[in-house]
Amino acid sequence: MKVLLLKDPKEDDRGQDPYIRELGLYGFEATLIPVLSFEFLSLPSFSEKLSHPEGYGGLIFTSPRAVEAVELCLEKDNKTEVWEKSLREKWNAKSVYVVGNATASLVNKIGLDTEGENCGNAEKLAEYICSRESSALPLLFPCGTLKGEILPKMLKDKGIPMESITVYQKIPHPGIQANLNSYYSQQGVPASITFFSPSGLTHSLKHIQELSGDSIDQIKPPQGPEHKAENCRQLWLLRSAKRFAAIGPTTARALAAQGLPVSCTAESPTPRALAAGIRTALQPHSC
Repeated sequence: MKVLLLKDPKEDDRGQDPYIRELGLYGFEATLIPVLSFEFLSLPSFSEKLSHPEGYGGLIFTSPRAVEAVELCLEKDNKTEVWEKSLREKWNAKSVYVVGNATASLVNKIGLDTEGENCGNAEKLAEYICSRESSALPLLFPCGTLKGEILPKMLKDKGIPMESITVYQKIPHPGIQANLNSYYSQQGVPASITFFSPSGLTHSLKHIQELSGDSIDQIKPPQGPEHKAENCRQLWLLRSAKRFAAIGPTTARALAAQGLPVSCTAESPTPRALAAGIRTALQPHSC
């Protein structure tokens, strides 16, 4: 059964994208198509803030791109050596809060210890921070232009100081339409489509609607008890072609706002949780 994931392919230490591997364990044939590109912003200002850990109570990372912004700052300003000699240790003396294991892994690679990665989403991380944070210094939060407001609001309501800086913005991937056209022409309509962010949904939904067309909604199964088994099969096929999955609750809310049924929201933003959720969602239902 074919499933489509709207994200960048990324190989792990085993040489394979972990989403493809986990879905393959359930017998799914997964294809990854990137729908977003990124532009980095305000790197000189961010680099200056990274050079003064004494002014902050810690760091918050809610996306891999924010960690990439740190790496770019170190490379462009030739700060890798000073990072390794002193800055890294000074930041490690503070709290480094992270959403998700993928982001935590990248933070670990630049030498920082993390906490909160198992919270799963920004709202749960905010609860975690509120239960632990007591520093009078602000937490430094590098983020994108479309950051959610849940985490900042929850911290503000609890009186926990935070300083955000926009370090990247999302733009449509230049190959999104051509890649989707190629997929649909070769593979047909997938049994499931997974969205990984509200902005990814925004930039891809129009193309997917055009490629899927209205034919599925127009099919009328035969009526009468003698056709009950066939009706069940057809209804199952219709449902399968319209299965939408979300990597987390924020993306699920964006899908619902577009009037799309969300058949699966991953319990945590991990390949294993998503694969298990899609498997459950695509199991045939009895009529």
